[in-house]
Amino acid sequence: MKNIFYFIFAFFRFIWKFLTTGAAVLSTLILLAFIALIAASFFQRRPPTVIPDNSALVFAPRGSIVEKKSPLDPVSRMLSSMSGTPLHEELLIGDVVEGIRAAGTDERIKVLVVAPSHLEKASLDQLRDIGHAIEEFKDNGKIVIATGDNFSQGQYYLASWADEIYLNPMGMVNLHGFGVFRLYIAELLNKLSVNFHIFKVGTFKSALEPFIRNDMSPAAKEANQLWLTSLWDSFCSDLAANRGIPQRAITQAVNKLADNMHVAKGDSAQMALNNGLVDGLKTRQELRDYLGTLVGKSTKKGSFRQINFSRYLDTIATTSKQRDNGRDRVGIIVAQGNIIYGEAKVGQIGSDALGRRIRLARNDDNIKALVLRVDSGGGSAFASELIRQELLLTQKAGKPVVISMGSMAASGAYWISADADKIFAAPTTLTGSIGIFGAMPTFEKSLAKIGVFSDGTGTTELAGAGNPTRPFPESLGRAIQSGVEQGYRRFISIVATGRKIEKKQVEKIAEGRVWDGATALKLGLVDELGSLEDAVNAAADLAGIPTANAMYIFDAETPAELLLKSLGLAEAALGLPKQPVLSIADKILQDVLVQYDFITHGDPQNMYSHCMLPGSISSF
Repeated sequence: MKNIFYFIFAFFRFIWKFLTTGAAVLSTLILLAFIALIAASFFQRRPPTVIPDNSALVFAPRGSIVEKKSPLDPVSRMLSSMSGTPLHEELLIGDVVEGIRAAGTDERIKVLVVAPSHLEKASLDQLRDIGHAIEEFKDNGKIVIATGDNFSQGQYYLASWADEIYLNPMGMVNLHGFGVFRLYIAELLNKLSVNFHIFKVGTFKSALEPFIRNDMSPAAKEANQLWLTSLWDSFCSDLAANRGIPQRAITQAVNKLADNMHVAKGDSAQMALNNGLVDGLKTRQELRDYLGTLVGKSTKKGSFRQINFSRYLDTIATTSKQRDNGRDRVGIIVAQGNIIYGEAKVGQIGSDALGRRIRLARNDDNIKALVLRVDSGGGSAFASELIRQELLLTQKAGKPVVISMGSMAASGAYWISADADKIFAAPTTLTGSIGIFGAMPTFEKSLAKIGVFSDGTGTTELAGAGNPTRPFPESLGRAIQSGVEQGYRRFISIVATGRKIEKKQVEKIAEGRVWDGATALKLGLVDELGSLEDAVNAAADLAGIPTANAMYIFDAETPAELLLKSLGLAEAALGLPKQPVLSIADKILQDVLVQYDFITHGDPQNMYSHCMLPGSISSF
């Protein structure tokens, strides 16, 4: 019996040693592989980019066009390269525009090929800026060809600037219009017995409607329909002009979809051709053969002479690559995301971080003017005011401040913009939304349903105020509402002073109402319609320096952060969000959390100036 136990013990000890030794060996191998990857990243060098004469520049963006790139984990990039799995890429809008313009005067580039089938996200103002760069490319006597297996609405908008558009014979052009649709949860909150306490000023300040209604209010529908119609008209007008067809042909392609499909016998590609949306139907190989007739065949069988856009960018000096060289410059700062009090995560505008960058520009003797590129729906009112104060100090230091609005610069984002020396917006920019609100949920009834109660004692009536498990004091509600109303008056005063508009006139266009850029120009909320480049030129003119001298201003990275990034650990150390594959339900929840993240970070006075518009207004 003793020998049996000894045998069993010896057997399991062997298994244990095998497993532990194997785990140690495996972990060592993983570590060695990791070190090898790091070493490869340091020693691997791209071969010099060679641009063949008489070649085509292929612009085939994969991922998103962005104002500012997110930090990227280099190990993920290396693993992606080794596995052949493409990453979600980000292209700076400025690099895209400057790259296309440079190609326009590059004698080696004869044709621009626009292939946007993998472009996932870009705002209308960004696509419009790229389109204008394409127009300049064509003005040099060069040809632009667009191609795609399928075109989403935004992809087609970009493709429309081409001389010729070719669609796969099995493809389609998916035009559907713009709309704003949100989830309303008032009934759900009622069933859960959640008390949502709302404080606001502004008939059209509808950011919190989803919590207090089960549908969109008539006032919100009226305001939204106005700017949606304006954006759609601008969108269709551009398409019609680019394609040389009547504008009604664009709307009929949407409104008479069933009839058009019937005429085309159910063939969506043929329908697009019938309606003048594309110039022809070509398979991928047919398209490659056609391009070969324009620029010549490449050494690779079945292809054409070409250069990839990202490789081409390596050969030119874009503004994003410029660094301080002792010359007088215009500083460019990108402010993108919800405005958060204090420090913020990637994708948010933290009042502390943005304030540091503004001070950096103000204290730099070589920065003579500042352009703030704003793409935000606002957020914390207090944080917005802190940022505005930094911009005012910059102006007092004798440095002009110019605002360049992206897809949105509303509510708190307009708060920080109003005092600028000049404000530029795109026709499709959403701005205004001058209003204030406060919100605070309490869960005392929800907890009571499951037998949980909050009780205690304090020295004053407000001792337990702010505790979400306790009833909300009525006197505190009156105090917050009073603060919200004062914040609204302050907002009105800031706009009136900054834009030199009578307060009574500002009050008429305020009330939380959203305006498109073209209408905002008529109302005096912006000074000119134009791009980031126009804003930079204006800032340079105000400062009396050459317009070509511009550089982006970023937070200085500490040696520790640089080391972490070089080791591929920045994503974890800096709290950067992962990008897992999400289900539809997860994506909806994530979108909601992103929209309301400024509330979860808090405002010292529980006051917010934010305009929440869902991604359904996107052109994609």
